[in-house]
Amino acid sequence: MPIKLPSSLPAYDILQREGVSVMGDRAAERQDIRPLRIGLLNLMPKKIQTETQFARLIGATPLQIELTLIRMSEHISKNTNTEHMDEFYVPFEEVRDQRFDGLIITGAPIEHLPFDEVTYWDELRQVMDWTQTNVHSTFGVCWGGMAMIYHFHRVQKHILDAKLFGCYRHRILDEASPILNGFSDDCVIPVSRWTEMRQDEIDAAGLKTLLSSDTAGPCLVEDPAHRALYIFNHFEYDKTTLKEEYDRDVESGTPINVPLNYYPDDDPAKVPVNRWRSHAHLLYGNWINQIYQTTPFDLRDVGKGVTR
Repeated sequence: MPIKLPSSLPAYDILQREGVSVMGDRAAERQDIRPLRIGLLNLMPKKIQTETQFARLIGATPLQIELTLIRMSEHISKNTNTEHMDEFYVPFEEVRDQRFDGLIITGAPIEHLPFDEVTYWDELRQVMDWTQTNVHSTFGVCWGGMAMIYHFHRVQKHILDAKLFGCYRHRILDEASPILNGFSDDCVIPVSRWTEMRQDEIDAAGLKTLLSSDTAGPCLVEDPAHRALYIFNHFEYDKTTLKEEYDRDVESGTPINVPLNYYPDDDPAKVPVNRWRSHAHLLYGNWINQIYQTTPFDLRDVGKGVTR
């Protein structure tokens, strides 16, 4: 089944060209089926790129997905034109009374700031509390995952001496986890961050780590009590995303290392190779599958402890 997107959304044409099954509102309304309602709280500056990346992953399952693009109510995006935001995004205040089967909270390029100095931190705290009554399962990504684990467990992020930047091999720590169904014993994941989460502090919070790297540290953490997953790295990245970040920093004169294990022979003159795409689809497909198997049929029962 396809993902339901407005036909004028840039991701619609991009995914259609890639062979991802997409449908507009009229076609979706003719199907006698309840789609899974997935919200994407997009905190990244490149909104169109990020919404396309996540739509690609959650739209590749056999289930019909209705994607709602959400923004912070007061924060104004400086990198995406106002027309796009007005046409395709709804502020959190407008969905506060709605319920969702799943919600993705993306990363944001504000790692250097303490959480309480982020301009929209108070509203984001409201969003995270709201997930406990209005969302069946939440997926926090990179800074979004760090924000959630801090909010619910006071596990703090720590500033690194240098940016952790490249493609790092991660090992599976729980082969029985349904969220890792189909995974190889290890996998490669893009990493791009100035902060880290520490394993001993995650353990002290009573949380289970599912994916970890000897070099990049803990990656994927499960929080059953809050029906949440936190991932600190970027399975959703396109093949060229790290290259774009590297080229941007080189052009601006920002000190940056060549992303490790990304370019063939670590040579930025060569075309990078995507070695994480299959596991990215597995992870988000497994998440969608788990939501489908456990979410209430009646959305009004979301957050009430009711499951299928």
